[in-house]
Amino acid sequence: MNKILARIKIGLAFVKKAAFQITLYLAFSFFCSFAIADDYVVQVGDQIKISLPGEDTLDQPFDVDRSGKIILPEVDSIVVAGLDEGELESVVAEKLSTMFKDLNNLHVYVYKKRILITVQGYVKNPGEFTLSSNSSIQLALHAAGGLRAGAQLDKIQLIRNDKPTTFNYKQYLDTGNPSILPNLQSLDTLFVPASPVTGNVEVEFDPLKVADSGDAAEDRNAIKVFGEVNSPGSFSHRESINLVDLLMRAGGVTRFAGVEQIRVITKGQPSLFNLKKYLDTGDEKLLPPITEGATIFIPKQQEEIKSGANMVYVMGEVQSPGAYEGKKGATFMDILANAGGPTRFAESRQIRIIKADGRVTPFDLAGYTEGTVPSSPPTIDPGDAIFVPEKTDMNEKSWLKVAPNRAVRVIGAVVRPGRIEWSDEMNLLDLLAHVGGPSSRADTTNVEIVSKNRDNVLEHSVFDLDKFIKEGKNDSELPHIQAGATVRIHDLPQDPSDNKAQWVRQASEKSIYIFGQVGAPGRYMFTDAMNFLDIVSAADGPTRNADLHNIRVSHRNEGHARVSKTNLALYFETGDESLLPDVEPGDTIYIPEKDRIWLDQSKESTVRVLGAINKPGRYRFDDSMTILDLLAQAGGTDENAYREKISIVNLSCCKDQARTFNLTKFSRTAAFGDLPALRAGDTIYIPNKSESAVEKFRVTLNDVFQLVSLSTLLGVL
Repeated sequence: MNKILARIKIGLAFVKKAAFQITLYLAFSFFCSFAIADDYVVQVGDQIKISLPGEDTLDQPFDVDRSGKIILPEVDSIVVAGLDEGELESVVAEKLSTMFKDLNNLHVYVYKKRILITVQGYVKNPGEFTLSSNSSIQLALHAAGGLRAGAQLDKIQLIRNDKPTTFNYKQYLDTGNPSILPNLQSLDTLFVPASPVTGNVEVEFDPLKVADSGDAAEDRNAIKVFGEVNSPGSFSHRESINLVDLLMRAGGVTRFAGVEQIRVITKGQPSLFNLKKYLDTGDEKLLPPITEGATIFIPKQQEEIKSGANMVYVMGEVQSPGAYEGKKGATFMDILANAGGPTRFAESRQIRIIKADGRVTPFDLAGYTEGTVPSSPPTIDPGDAIFVPEKTDMNEKSWLKVAPNRAVRVIGAVVRPGRIEWSDEMNLLDLLAHVGGPSSRADTTNVEIVSKNRDNVLEHSVFDLDKFIKEGKNDSELPHIQAGATVRIHDLPQDPSDNKAQWVRQASEKSIYIFGQVGAPGRYMFTDAMNFLDIVSAADGPTRNADLHNIRVSHRNEGHARVSKTNLALYFETGDESLLPDVEPGDTIYIPEKDRIWLDQSKESTVRVLGAINKPGRYRFDDSMTILDLLAQAGGTDENAYREKISIVNLSCCKDQARTFNLTKFSRTAAFGDLPALRAGDTIYIPNKSESAVEKFRVTLNDVFQLVSLSTLLGVL
């Protein structure tokens, strides 16, 4: 028992001693770590952390840039490279003291130790990289994407402080000895040179092909193969060698090779070899003979023109224009799709197929895809060409590209007059909309169209756009238009009082002529929706000298001559619309002057007043007038008038008759029933006093007395 207790005591003593030793070792290690940390110097690429409770803007890592600085918010930059952690905290605290008062809990330390390395030269992704502080050369190359094929591994350079050091990276790869590789420091530069075997022009580098790129470089009898092959070079000649063998030894042709135009020079004689034809037929007779010292050149495909019986040519606004080999059964859509399809500038409604025999076939691809063109895509044969033109609005002078038989001319009062490329699915309204529509001065009732009708005969027509829209007619009633047509829209007169400049373009059948006593006589545009008062108002209305009782309208569009009379004064008194005449475009309106009835009125529509009257003449007469009105209108009788026997000659259908009227008696009796009846065409004559019987007797008697007196006087004498 005692022995057991003794052993337990010895074991406990051993455990205490071991625990003490472990504690001592940990304390020493902790102390050493602090000592090492204190000795660490901040370098470019490190991340610095600043801990200041309550300040979130500082609670983030700050990178030490290439100039050795960190940039703190609201404080500006601080140079920290080359400082240990104690100095780092002092410098940062000094800077922060200008912005913060309480820095008792400030702690500044290196958060991550890193280095900034630049990798240049023959690597996949050269540039500047931030790595951990213990990174090696291999990690730096890995960060740059690795080495490129053709890099010279035995002469990689490490440049530090502008001093290069060369090391053999291939030897490290062969041996795995890390002592061959130098250590990295921040701001070091790695430069990887290219192998001199790659040459001055960068190509896909394959060391195996470089080693096998020719086996007779110094042999004057060698066969030279160059151009669009993967491994050009000089090859030794063998008896059974042919052109295909040489191409295989040169690595085969590239995808850019023009295999139909291979050039072979044998014994100074050049010849062409079509490798494609040989592969299509297998005829070995097509292979050219290969002799010692021959030269073989494979050109680029772009350097030769594709031609042949099976070629189809696609030109114009497609993604990949060019010559394409036509396959049996290939359709128009197949060939167009193979060329990449139309571009966004293509006018797909005017595609043209130029046949091998010279015929040209148009095709509307847009209309076909929309289902508005019933025809199917054209058949494409070998030798044909497909031309996809450019949209006409892509170029300011694109009208030069549109042939007259594919364009419609729009002239006159539209927003954008010009030549418009026509499509058969368009109509007149589409065309007017395309040119911006009629202008504000356009006469849309008089749209003139010159176009071929459905029988292909050229004809002229006039279209009333206002009437079409107002009545809501169907598009089928629009005039027929096809390519080559001309559409003209007239201008309305600029000034109703001086519109003579527009008369040349103003159609007479659309005009009203108004003359006489109006404010602005002339020629005016007129539509079916207008009436007599509209045109009189447009002419600034009647003047003060206008005779409103005797307006005349000449109707010119009825096939025969007809003139109607209008009493506009009566209309103003009664408001009876039936008194206004119906006028149509082409008619003529004449408003006479009041004092010119001798020329304007016929004898059957007036009353003549003659004799002893102050203003004898012809006067208008209506049923509301009497002889008194006429005498008053003629200025009344003069002082020599024989008022007791005024004569009235009535114009009758059967025979004329006359009667007298005693104006003197009427003035005493005022018997209106004694007034004679008058009608248009009658004549009133007021005789002179010398024409009365009493006056004649008085004159005769006076003559007798004079003779008696003369006889008596002679007797006395």
